[in-house]
Amino acid sequence: MSTFRTPVGPQSSKVYWRRRLVLALGLVAVIIIVILIVNRPGTNKPVPAGTTSGTPSAAAQTPAPKPGETVVCDPAMITLEPTTDAPSYEAGINPALSFSLKSTMTNPCTLAAGSDLQEFVITSGADRIWSSKDCQRDAVAATATLLPGVPLDATPIPWDRTRSATDTCEAERPQVGAGGATYRLDVTVGGVTSLASKAFLLN
Repeated sequence: MSTFRTPVGPQSSKVYWRRRLVLALGLVAVIIIVILIVNRPGTNKPVPAGTTSGTPSAAAQTPAPKPGETVVCDPAMITLEPTTDAPSYEAGINPALSFSLKSTMTNPCTLAAGSDLQEFVITSGADRIWSSKDCQRDAVAATATLLPGVPLDATPIPWDRTRSATDTCEAERPQVGAGGATYRLDVTVGGVTSLASKAFLLN
């Protein structure tokens, strides 16, 4: 005697599509999680050339000056030459001391160069003879504009052939020796110092 069972037929197509959709969504979620773990947002970004830690370089922050624009002088690009109005002086003639500034920059530049920032120093060998700062009065602040490669001459000041010191401002100063004696002039202006001395004679 045979036994009959209720036949089991295929399930509806909607059930199959739901299962496939769930599996597909689960697979996509796994892929997204893996990608986020490997490449975390906001990290491992390449640093552009010319920058440090994402900070723009100084060159990028400061635009280059335009041709002809006046800038502040770079002391390293300024030459300072001490000058006198003659190579030698007869008795009774006082030397006139001065200097010449010249810029090797490509743009015009400004330099603080008033008498408050000037110092003339006269020496003889290792002996410091005289300085314009020892008893200076009424120093004036001023700014000089230097054109590229064009010397700028200062207004001369006289030297009365005496020794100076800060404690002799109100006293009579001794005269220095002459008779063909050699003296040297050095100058400092606004942080720029002359590289070579100017020699001259007192007869």
